[in-house]
Amino acid sequence: MSVYRKYADHILLNLLKEDDQLAYTEIFERYSRLLVNHAYKMIGNQDESNDVVQEVFLFIWNKRHELEITGSLSSYLYKATKNKILNHIAHEKVVSRYADSISNFIESDYVFADSKLREKELEAIIESEIALLPEKMREVFLLRKVEELSYDEIALQLNITDKTAKQQVYNSLKILRGKLKSALNVFIW
Repeated sequence: MSVYRKYADHILLNLLKEDDQLAYTEIFERYSRLLVNHAYKMIGNQDESNDVVQEVFLFIWNKRHELEITGSLSSYLYKATKNKILNHIAHEKVVSRYADSISNFIESDYVFADSKLREKELEAIIESEIALLPEKMREVFLLRKVEELSYDEIALQLNITDKTAKQQVYNSLKILRGKLKSALNVFIW
């Protein structure tokens, strides 16, 4: 049995300040399990609880010469552990928010890029299907849908009746809908 087990906390602290590693070991053995249990109640994760307590004890060893503990050592250790846990939780929230932000950016950027790509592909399909329409039908369709001319204007320009212009647009839309229906199904999925 180590003689250090008999020492009071304030004696162990004085020895610790004099670089006594056995005093440090005794403080660790005396309080580490209690602090890990305390941390576990707050965090709910054994590994993270162990890490937090290890950080507290590492801090104590690294700052042993500057430590000024006015109350009891146990109170100091519990407060230090609680503060480390709160810092840990705050850090986890920041990391989580950052990860969510990056994830949302990547997803929205991907969706935007994906939708732009699909839009271009769909435009190319529509253009190729329009190009396959019979020549007069294609001409009437483009004047109506691209140039946005009225049926009367189309009739005057092409020397046809407005009724013929309407019929040509109707027929071209019917053909295009049939051909594009299967292409649109692919784009939806």
